[in-house]
This record gives sequence, structure tokens and C-alpha cells, in this order.
Amino acid sequence: MRDFESEEALRQARREKRRAELRRQRMRRQRQRRAAAICAVLLCAAMLAAGGRLIAGRQDAGEQTAGGQENGLTAEGETEAAVPARENGSDDGEIAGEESASAQESGETDDVPDEEETEASARAEALPFAAGYTAQATDATAWVAGGVQSTYALLIDLDDSTIVAQKNAKDRISPASMTKILTVLVAAEHVTDLDDTFTITREITDYSYANDCSAVGFGENETVTVRDLLYGTILPSGADAAAGLAYYVSGSLDGFVELMNQKLQELGLSETAHFTNCVGLYAEEHYCTAYDMAMILKAAVENELCREILSARTYTTSATGQHPEGIQISNWFLRRIEDKETGGDVVCAKTGYVAQSGSCAASYQETDSGKHYICVTADAHSSWRCIYDHVEIYSTYTE
Repeated sequence: MRDFESEEALRQARREKRRAELRRQRMRRQRQRRAAAICAVLLCAAMLAAGGRLIAGRQDAGEQTAGGQENGLTAEGETEAAVPARENGSDDGEIAGEESASAQESGETDDVPDEEETEASARAEALPFAAGYTAQATDATAWVAGGVQSTYALLIDLDDSTIVAQKNAKDRISPASMTKILTVLVAAEHVTDLDDTFTITREITDYSYANDCSAVGFGENETVTVRDLLYGTILPSGADAAAGLAYYVSGSLDGFVELMNQKLQELGLSETAHFTNCVGLYAEEHYCTAYDMAMILKAAVENELCREILSARTYTTSATGQHPEGIQISNWFLRRIEDKETGGDVVCAKTGYVAQSGSCAASYQETDSGKHYICVTADAHSSWRCIYDHVEIYSTYTE
């Protein structure tokens, strides 16, 4: 029997090693940029100093000539006075150079922070996204073609908010269980205690069963933590967990959906996106575009709790009377794509499927070069095809 926990620990160690190397590369690039900037400043200062000396020399020469016609001693006196002035200018230049060199040494020292500063720096550098929830097409935006079979596709560069590649990205789709990204985002903004508990009701289990939804497997009257509900909503795409979050936060499914649509309005997406449920069931008025979903995922990745949940490969729910050892759940998209050649690490993802939208997914990638992208696809003929479309898009269009 496979030891999934050991495998996940090894994968996590590899990911941490890769991220540590990326941080080292970023620090090297920062040192190089800083050194280049200091050299440019010193060069400019030297040129200005040389120009100042040349101008001063010409002025002195003119004064000597004029003074010589009137009184030779005056020119001599001015010449002698000019020498200390130039010497002082030289001293100032040397001092400025020493200060710049000192600043450079100080910068080098800053690049070797202690462990606490390194962790803080890593957190600060982790998400250098452009602000806002819009992205613009440019002359360089490509039409997604090649081996990508999904009808709808989009790749956004988060660092400069540009659309790198797209195909029907602003056409209306049914988001299916990608909806749950917004479900978790709204819940994360309202919960305060992840260890608080919630009891699964008959209404919740019936809702999940009647709509033929995927589920974590919570039982009626089972008491679970809010953390279990959050992870259960994303990893196995559990409708029982998503409905539990809705009731926990708002007291009703409809009340929670109102919060979801308020969030869409806050993100500036309400003209093209509207949700009617928190699990992704198909409905005529439950829709968005691939572009909208990319912006929703961006907002979720920027939320620390959501990012943690969306990046988890596996999770075991809390022990309960009905499940004494908890329930082990997995994000199969992340586990299946992690050994594919994408040019980086696919960090976060959420999939979905309804007949009206085919297999779909939204994912977030950090490339080996330190760039950040979001990819959204919809209407693939299978879950594996959806994964391969993300691999194809990342490997073809990212830097």
C-alpha cells in the first residue's frame, strides 16, 4: 500500500528546495541590479565632477586674463584661491565615493539577513502581483492553439496584469466547481476561528446527495471544524463542506450566495459574472467567463488562508466519532500535474465539471524564473485532458 503521507512529505521537501533556490536567485539578481545602479550613480557623479572642474578651469582662465590686464597680482591671488576650491571639490568627490562604497557595503550586508528577516523577505516577495483585478490584452497577446483542446483558455501574467494568451476568454461559461474558489474566499474573509466547530445537518447531506455532488463524506450530525470545511470544499470539491461553510457563515445557502455576488461586485466582475449557488451546480443564471475566474483566483491567492488551502496536496480531517482517524482527502489536479514539465511549480488549483462546461480548471503557477501566472481553461473532454491543456499552456507561453 502506498504511503501517501511520505510521498507528500518528499514532494514538499523538493518544492521547498526549489523555492529556496528561486529566492537565492532573486537575491543575486537584486545584488546585481543594486551594484549596477551604484556604478551608474558613481559614473554620473564622476562625470559631473569632471564637468564642474572643466567649467571652473575655464572661468579661472578668463578671470586670470582679465585680471592680468589690470593687475597681475590679482590673477595670481585668484589662481591660488582656485586651487583649494578644486581640492575641496576633489575631497567632496572622494567623500561621496567613500559614502557610496559604504552604502554598497551596507547593501551587501543587507543581502545576508538573519533567518527571521529572510522569512519576512520571502513572504514580502512571494506575491509581487500588479495591483487590481483587471488584465489587458497587448499586441503580443497570443491566440491559444497547438495542442490545447479546451474551448476556452486564458493565461494571465500577474506581474504586469497582461493577457499572455487566450481563446474565447470573455465568453460566458458555467464555472462548475471552480465556483468553490469564491466560496472559500468569501468564507475566509468572514471566519475568525478555524478550530470552531460545525455540525453537519440532514439538510446538508440531502442537498449534496440530491444534486449528485462530489462530497468529503461527512455524515449527518457529524461535528467537524471550520478548517475541515475549508479544506473539504477545495481538495475533494466537497459540496457537503461548501454547504456547511455557507450555513456556518450566513445561516443559509441564499444568504451566503448574496455575499458571493457582493464579492464579485467588489472585484469589478458583476457585469459578466453572477452566481446562484456555492457549489457550482449548473443554472441559467450561474455564470462567469474564464477571465472572471482568473480574477477570482488572483484574489484567492492573495488571501493567505485561501492560498494555503488551494496549495494543499493532501489533508486529513479531524477525528470524529464517525471517522475516528479522520478522512484523507487530496487535490488530484495538483498531484497529477506536479511531475509534468511546466517550466515551474503549479502551486494552487481548483477543478470543476458539469456537462454544460466540460472539464475545467483554474491554476496558479510560479515559474523557475520567478514569474507568476494564472491559467483558466474550460470545456475539455476529460479531467486528464484539462491537466494536459494547462501543461501545454504553461510550457508554451510562460517565461
